[in-house]
Amino acid sequence: MNVILTSCGLETKRIEKAFMDMLPNSPSEIKAIFIPTAAISPDAIDVLPKCLHDLLKCGIKRENIFVYDLYDALTDETINSYDVIYLCGGDPGYLLRRINKKFREQLLHFIALGKTVIGVSAGSIIFANDMPDHLGLLKCGLDVHCNDEIREKPGRYSKDRQERIKLGNTQAISFEGDSIIIFE
Repeated sequence: MNVILTSCGLETKRIEKAFMDMLPNSPSEIKAIFIPTAAISPDAIDVLPKCLHDLLKCGIKRENIFVYDLYDALTDETINSYDVIYLCGGDPGYLLRRINKKFREQLLHFIALGKTVIGVSAGSIIFANDMPDHLGLLKCGLDVHCNDEIREKPGRYSKDRQERIKLGNTQAISFEGDSIIIFE
């Protein structure tokens, strides 16, 4: 499964490399859907340029990045013509409600096709078992932006893990078989 869940996006070279390794083509050929919908507070809105820069610094061309606000439904054909979905941070409840209205099945199908999804903060929490109707990639809860004293120890864990994951700002979660991998 080509999904990376983070607190802060492509914050380290290792997270950036894991993302790049999931891309099916050279970055200049990649088409990405950028979803800023969760950013409904001034603090979250202030972070959006950094999130967009995550894609640009990898070599994805700005003209290949479609900003999608989740208001209008997209056809399956349109969504499937993209390689990456980038879910920004902000309010996870608001983001999940909007996804569940018009985009849930398409997003889960996109993942099932082996396409790449990166979640940042709220964009990661929606995949954890924290809210009703979550997207279900994690069977446990997820805390993001955790300090060094409480953040999760990097390693391989069971995908069926029930204990909450406390993810630091320079950490990410990826999926491999029946395991989740926490790395920095």
